[in-house]
Amino acid sequence: MRMVHLSAMHKKALLLTLLVSVSFSRMQNRQASSQSSSESTMSAGTAERFSRLALACVHKEYPNKLAHSLNSDADVAPPRQLTPAFYGCYDWHSSVHGHWLLARLARTFPDAVFTADARNALRQSLTEANIRHEAAYLKAEGRASFERPYALAWLLQLGMELREWEKAGSDPLAHELSSNLHPLEEAATERLKTWLPKLSHPVRSGEHSQTAFALGLIIDYARFIDDKDFLNLLLAKSRDFYLQDRDCPLAYEPSGEDFLSPCLAEADVMRRVLPANEFARWLHQFMPQVPHNGSDAWLHPEKSTDPSDPKLAHIDGLNLSRAWMLDGIASGLSKNDARLNALQKCIAAHRAAGLAAVTGEHYEGGHWLGSFAVYLVTRRGISR
Repeated sequence: MRMVHLSAMHKKALLLTLLVSVSFSRMQNRQASSQSSSESTMSAGTAERFSRLALACVHKEYPNKLAHSLNSDADVAPPRQLTPAFYGCYDWHSSVHGHWLLARLARTFPDAVFTADARNALRQSLTEANIRHEAAYLKAEGRASFERPYALAWLLQLGMELREWEKAGSDPLAHELSSNLHPLEEAATERLKTWLPKLSHPVRSGEHSQTAFALGLIIDYARFIDDKDFLNLLLAKSRDFYLQDRDCPLAYEPSGEDFLSPCLAEADVMRRVLPANEFARWLHQFMPQVPHNGSDAWLHPEKSTDPSDPKLAHIDGLNLSRAWMLDGIASGLSKNDARLNALQKCIAAHRAAGLAAVTGEHYEGGHWLGSFAVYLVTRRGISR
């Protein structure tokens, strides 16, 4: 018999895939509506592995890719001075959702071995002074489009996470961090309220500029804080952008650097917008490719050709975001919908492929894939 020798990294990936498959099988036995906590879909060991990816980068200043507009010589400064809360993790948006990851796991696993480090990292970054500086940076001249809309949506998700943590109990750190973040939340919200009414068409890319993905995250935030005016704006723009869409060209996906699916993200936001019966009809017209009573996966995972390339590594994130968007779409359908079997097959395949790629072997993926994994496994956006 020929012996196949696996590297330690491959062994870890295979073990993770096996654990994810078992976890997913258990999760399928529960209805989404009864899913009340994150703990049931993630072990403390898996949470620690993901948390270590974020801890390794939230205060790692270099390498750094700046989305920085210079107004004068005074704007020439290192990242830690420009944006003192979110200067790590290669870029601002990854730093923001890296902090979201730490907040989500710290409150979900309060007694885990990594939690003290996560709390300390959050306390170090999200000081009142740092956030005040971040808000001033965001509001400065020439930065109207700074990290819009992707990072602003994640910033509001961080705010929502901290608010939920604060609301859930008497942890003084949650109150401190949530209060500190409010000025930046307000700046981000005002930026979006100014921009969205002027946006004449949706952005249908598979990267950071995409509007559907951002709208989904922001709608969840607006609902949670009960900002009715903001929510009505978001729902109205979603309907204007997407309600009349038909026959999404899913066969054209993905583009070579996508980490988001334009088609699936659109369906995932519309299940947040439409009543269940209306969403089921809309989905049939928008995505007729989904088989009824299908026994096989109809959308297959992708694989990055070079996980060390910061753009080509996006494909590994695509599997993760596809998995949670498919899960979201399934959650918007009735339990008797004939498309659920095909959707669940695709969720399982993309979930396993996506999580197996979150190894941390290359910083190009390690600085952000953990956040996508946590969003998927904790069923953010559909678990409440």
